[in-house]
Amino acid sequence: MNNKTVITFGEVLLRFNPTGYERLLQAADWKASYSGAEANVAVSLANFGLEVFLVTKVPSHDIGQCAVNSLRHYGVHMSRAVRGGNRLGIYFIEKGASQRPSKVIYDRADSSFANSKPEDYDWDSIFENAGWFHFTGITPAVGGDLPEICLAACKAAKERGITVSCDLNFRRKLWDSEQARDTMLKLMPYVNVFISNMSDVCEIFGISPETCDIETAILNKEGPLSVSRQLVEKFGFDKVALTLRKSISADVNDWGGMLYDGKRMEGTFSPRYSIQMIDRVGGGDAFGAGIIYSLISGMPEQEGINFAVASSCLKHTIEYDFNLASVEEVKALAAGNGNGRVQR
Repeated sequence: MNNKTVITFGEVLLRFNPTGYERLLQAADWKASYSGAEANVAVSLANFGLEVFLVTKVPSHDIGQCAVNSLRHYGVHMSRAVRGGNRLGIYFIEKGASQRPSKVIYDRADSSFANSKPEDYDWDSIFENAGWFHFTGITPAVGGDLPEICLAACKAAKERGITVSCDLNFRRKLWDSEQARDTMLKLMPYVNVFISNMSDVCEIFGISPETCDIETAILNKEGPLSVSRQLVEKFGFDKVALTLRKSISADVNDWGGMLYDGKRMEGTFSPRYSIQMIDRVGGGDAFGAGIIYSLISGMPEQEGINFAVASSCLKHTIEYDFNLASVEEVKALAAGNGNGRVQR
């Protein structure tokens, strides 16, 4: 691919979660941190040593500055972020345990980012020296003018020969499948690298494994290969990266992935991990960042999918949204060093 500057585009959110595994209804103490799908990807890539800018819109007041400072702390460039509006989007998360699932409640209506206007974003200057552009389906799902803004960004990136990646990231609490389908179908022609899970692909695009159901397909090779082939035939993607997650409980997941080459029409599978989770949120973003890093770095496909899945595996063990695993730690796990022994 290329090794120039990476641009990510999406909302920065203020995250609140109760202490430990308390329910929202029990909470007296709250932990505040910052997050957002594209922000999570940006932090991972900066942590891996790439030059990355997050394009977003935040308020000019202190809370907006706190969000900017949080990203800068981890090496993400924020000079192309826009200031304006009155509020930062918020989400609340209750961590699940055992058979009780995690729960997310959004409070992001009328945020600065949700009120973005096309004139807020000068893509000519934003894409200066850029080689990669990443967004997720969450960004247009926020609504307002953002579907139009996303389309303008994709067109501008394509005109400049910039590689475009998209994580489908369907969120039912933001829009329904019909709205998502109508918008994402307009964006897909500009995407080179497509990232998703099979359930979202089936719900949004109506593409499912030809030989089995989704749950069975997660644990075999025929299903992901079938879905990826159909995606390439429909949209012409260069690469398709699928996460393969089987939830045993809120605490334990079976985790793997596949990277599919659209030119050779062949898929490469990672090893699978049994993950004891500390914080599930951001795991998919860590996978996406791992895919982007592996392609920019020119890793062979087996090494690349192993890296992406190991990156995500480590993120599940880290509190809050950002993946703070280093390249060396990810490569060590991908090479089989997963016993968790103390390093000293």
